[in-house]
Amino acid sequence: MAQQLQNLTIAAPAFLGINTQDSPVGIDPSYASIADNCVIDKLGRVGARKGWTAISSNGSSVLGSSRGIETIYEYIDTSGDKVVLSAGNNKIFSGTTTLTDITPSSYSPSGNNWKIVSLADHAYLFQRGHEPLIYTDESGSGVLEKFSSHSHATGTPPQGNEVLSAYGRLWVADVTGDKHTVYWSDLLTGHAWTGGSSGSIDITTVWPSGFDEIVALAAHNGFLIIFGKKSILVYSGASSPASMTLTDTIEGIGCIARDSVQQTGTDIIFLSDSGVRSFGRTIQEKSLPMRDISKNVRSDLLALIPLQTYAIKSVYSPEDSFYLLTFPNSNIVYCFDMRTTLQDGSNRATTWSALYPLSFSVQETGELYIGIDSGIVKYASYLDGANKYQLRYFSNAMDFGNTSNLKFLKKFNLTIVGGQSTPTTLNWGYDYTSSYTKQAFVFGSSSLAEYGVSEYNTTGEYSASIVVNTPKVNTSGNGEVVTIGIEAEINASAFSIQKIDIHALLGRLI
Repeated sequence: MAQQLQNLTIAAPAFLGINTQDSPVGIDPSYASIADNCVIDKLGRVGARKGWTAISSNGSSVLGSSRGIETIYEYIDTSGDKVVLSAGNNKIFSGTTTLTDITPSSYSPSGNNWKIVSLADHAYLFQRGHEPLIYTDESGSGVLEKFSSHSHATGTPPQGNEVLSAYGRLWVADVTGDKHTVYWSDLLTGHAWTGGSSGSIDITTVWPSGFDEIVALAAHNGFLIIFGKKSILVYSGASSPASMTLTDTIEGIGCIARDSVQQTGTDIIFLSDSGVRSFGRTIQEKSLPMRDISKNVRSDLLALIPLQTYAIKSVYSPEDSFYLLTFPNSNIVYCFDMRTTLQDGSNRATTWSALYPLSFSVQETGELYIGIDSGIVKYASYLDGANKYQLRYFSNAMDFGNTSNLKFLKKFNLTIVGGQSTPTTLNWGYDYTSSYTKQAFVFGSSSLAEYGVSEYNTTGEYSASIVVNTPKVNTSGNGEVVTIGIEAEINASAFSIQKIDIHALLGRLI
């Protein structure tokens, strides 16, 4: 005999982000199984990511058939002049609207995986197997030179893949055939690699596991952080490197991607072979489960790593409070919301697709620049150029706290913020099916689609130019567990899911 109507309110769908790591049955309904092309906004709602707006106008002509812009960096000199440096098609460019080729004559790069830093009115470009380059902004006219062509250059700099500007000098590591030495320049002179206080340190004998190789460098709270693949070394006294001392070692966790390392101001985020990690938590707690900010998506994320032949890139945006990590071969970006840390030490995760980012750079203004196949774009609007993209949210399987009864769905009441003229499809299914019953509608339109599976109506409330849509959808079918999903075609309008109210009857015992 059917029992009384049961109500389940998901007050903030995907508020806790994606969780594909735990058993889907009985999991908190605030987790999602899919939240694609989504972010968690500052009010805790899952909503559409922004798209991109083109900045460069001549990308197709200078990039040809190459992958696109694979490195971006904003250089600011001591007078406040700014220039965006970028790399693609085995060339180095300056500018944004117009990409101007500034590659030095008789210099032929064979890759675009540059690491660019600045020190004392110069920008320095390093890439393994390449003579380093020096960029100087002279009276608003920039000059890019080979190191050997620079008038004040001394010594021979290492052709390292990693460079860090910190404590008044350049630090370089990861040289072909030498992945155990850190080199540093003279103080305040990144072009001086002999004499003065320049020098190097061989760390072969201090790796805690006996052997490792340098992947990345970072500076944090007065320490020099050396990331190996399987361990981390912490040196104090880096302001006087000849006398700096080994302060701490961390075994069993390291960094596997140079450009995954990002400073958040109070912490360092990086990709290890066991997930995305927080350096601050690593130092403080020494407990591996508490250090994994990708804990809830760990298996899915780690499965992507062996598939990548192109460089994994990342960015931290203070403006948007997220850390982005792109897997370019798989066209997947993981977006970690850095506003809130969950009780298990992880951060809320969503994914992005259809964006194809190759590189990132946060500008002094807070704008996020992205390198793609057609040039430089910025994170803005709700279109990818002129193209629409699809938001997808799906819950985990829900049993309404009762594992023994059939569930008969009767009605969904949705609360959607934004979504003007957005084609949207509600999905529901039972017992882990991937074949969903669907109901389509368009917010803000009087022309509503009907598929013969249910009836619904759409109402809207308007306040302070924000549209709140509250469609009500009658549903059908039954099963032991229920999965629901919302798919929306993002077309120049913001779209956030505020609340889902589910009305269901509990049937006979199974």
